[in-house]
Amino acid sequence: MKYGHKLSDAVHILVYVEMFKHGDLSSKSIAESVESNPSLIRRLMSTLAKAGLLQTTPGTVQPRLARPASEISLADVYAAIEPGERLLHVDEKTNPRCPVGGNIQGTLNSVYDRVQHDALRSMAEVSLQSMIDDVRRREQERTDRG
Repeated sequence: MKYGHKLSDAVHILVYVEMFKHGDLSSKSIAESVESNPSLIRRLMSTLAKAGLLQTTPGTVQPRLARPASEISLADVYAAIEPGERLLHVDEKTNPRCPVGGNIQGTLNSVYDRVQHDALRSMAEVSLQSMIDDVRRREQERTDRG
């Protein structure tokens, strides 16, 4: 599974858990929403729990957010799912004798560091609550259309 897909699935799980906190929160039910398999959902939920974003109790089907959705950012979820992972990666196998191949890694690493910093800053500004609100708004619009 690619990084972006794991992040999307993790956010999906957290939004689902909050929106259906009084409903069926089994890994099977969540997996149906994600269109994935329950074992993958359980693994992601375990990762989210270890990161302090989700509370689970072994043997029960009652996961819940570990703190208010307004206090969980997209950056928190990213850090939980891919700790230390970079968004962009440089190809380290280039020809060092070539003026481009011998220098492109340094150039790209500098640019990618800036992109990483900017992305994490932007992700920190997006709360889980804002995503929940957006999902609810979109569902209401879809229901209104009909």
